[in-house]
Amino acid sequence: MILKTQQITLEKAIVQREGNIVSDMDGEKVMLSVQKGKYYNLGKLGGEIWDLMKEPVTIQELVTTLQSQYDVEQTECKEQVTDFINQLLEQGLVKIEDRINS
Repeated sequence: MILKTQQITLEKAIVQREGNIVSDMDGEKVMLSVQKGKYYNLGKLGGEIWDLMKEPVTIQELVTTLQSQYDVEQTECKEQVTDFINQLLEQGLVKIEDRINS
């Protein structure tokens, strides 16, 4: 599969795009993209990642946070998180921001 979106790296910050309505349903997060008129089931873990992206956060920071909460190998965690973020990017639900060092 060839991605037509911006290339994501561990150092780039990812943040939620505005215009999505998110709700908890039986422990899983579901989201309505108002702009696209589509529903998405983020699941439990996807919902946790979504919540962590309210403010710009890097994939590395997401992986570190998830590893502190779950027994998961770092390489597998990076791959899973990166795949999830790429799916969100393809759907236009998140955006990549360059970190501004202050």
